Amino acid sequence: MAKRILLFLGMIGLLIIGGCSSNNGQIGKGKKVELTISAAASLQDALADIKKEFESKHKNLTLTFNFGASGALQQQISQGAPVDLFFSAAEDKFQQLIKDGSIAEKDRRNIVGNEIVLIVPKDSSNNIASFQDLTKANKISIGTPSSVPAGMYGKETLEKLQIWKDVENKIVFGKDVRQVLNYVETGNVDAGIVYKTDALLSEKVRIIAIAEDSTHSPIIYPAGIVKNSKHYQQAKAFFDYLQGNQAMDILKKYGFKGL
Repeated sequence: MAKRILLFLGMIGLLIIGGCSSNNGQIGKGKKVELTISAAASLQDALADIKKEFESKHKNLTLTFNFGASGALQQQISQGAPVDLFFSAAEDKFQQLIKDGSIAEKDRRNIVGNEIVLIVPKDSSNNIASFQDLTKANKISIGTPSSVPAGMYGKETLEKLQIWKDVENKIVFGKDVRQVLNYVETGNVDAGIVYKTDALLSEKVRIIAIAEDSTHSPIIYPAGIVKNSKHYQQAKAFFDYLQGNQAMDILKKYGFKGL
């Protein structure tokens, strides 16, 4: 009788182990899956490093990124673009996808924060040393506020400082923060407003001022799994990884702030 009981318990143990192995195998040892991640342009360099680390641990998963302005990416997802996960630079754009049912509340998290800075070309001698000095500039670049979160925060800052109306006709709008950065690097504008993370990547610009948190809306980067993803479990594996210590260390290395 004792032998039969032990044999029975052993069979149950094997079934449990086999079931766990099968479930884990869907992510770790299953068929090759390519995940499409739509992400804010300001995340480009950090996500390149995160991709290497994640794929080294998930041999069957490949990450393909679609970078751009958060507003444009949100519109693509709303229109049914085949995206598995969205990593936005703006809560309002992200919240619109929650509202229209494209992302479930349970599948979203706020990941990191950022700062808004004023930059000039590294060799600039235009005497711009603060946001208030922008009234002396001939051309200033910010992202298009309606679609580029950094542009929206930049405009809020200039309005809070009561200089937006004085500089509005000097603004050269960029399609995303990387284009604004390029305008400053090449000297096509006297100054630009970008994320701190983007400014830190360039050796051709100088940060001359950081916007106070009180001058703009909170800068929060949320991420979430898109409901129409055909690879929910694999997308969740990456979603969970983004919230882990290794991904957070990489994001902080590039200047992002923990929340």
